[in-house]
Amino acid sequence: MALTFKDVSRIALSLENVVEGTSYGTPAFKADGKLIARLREDGESLVVGTTFEEREEMMAAEPETYYITEHYLKYPWVLVRLSRVQSDSLRDLLRRALRLATIKTRRASMRPRAGSSRREFK
Repeated sequence: MALTFKDVSRIALSLENVVEGTSYGTPAFKADGKLIARLREDGESLVVGTTFEEREEMMAAEPETYYITEHYLKYPWVLVRLSRVQSDSLRDLLRRALRLATIKTRRASMRPRAGSSRREFK
């Protein structure tokens, strides 16, 4: 059975710290201001954050479900056909996207600010 965006919303919003918003004029899900997924303009696919390695693995294993367009070649995102993806697979994918967004947020907060100095304690 094909998933609807309502199904996607239910799954995404069940994850910790995920809120609904918009991105490029489409409904989206974010955590700590970082995009984890959004509905593609075609209304039939979801754009989900991932790694280049995971994207290649998913596309090789299930090319009918996971794909990219030329636009996304240089970005760590995968397109997911809602008509083909299973809810458990989507939940796992959104959890990984959330984890990646959280890691990026933590790394950014740990970077020293411009003009600040780090002190070494002995």
